Amino acid sequence: MNLSIIAAFAYGILAIAGGIIGYIQARSKVSLVSGSISGLLLIIAAYLQLQGQAQGLILAVFVTAVLVVVFAFRLAKTRKFMPAGLMTILGMLALAVMLNEIVTIK
Repeated sequence: MNLSIIAAFAYGILAIAGGIIGYIQARSKVSLVSGSISGLLLIIAAYLQLQGQAQGLILAVFVTAVLVVVFAFRLAKTRKFMPAGLMTILGMLALAVMLNEIVTIK
């Protein structure tokens, strides 16, 4: 198992957990739905990578990149590190690992 699989799975779990926490703290159904969908997509991407399918890595990069952009905008708007800053930093780390995997493959 390579690091891009672990990164996609871990970031997916964090997205789901963040959506649940957002729902519990602020009763935000948007957080719950978006966190669940993006988290499940990342877990599916990790599973596809584990099965040796290149589409899993592409899906993981796409979903992670979208989340990084969303959280970066949210951080710029709110200026609060939690959760937007943390998810931006962790997303960029996960994205770097995934992009390194793509470079290594080619």
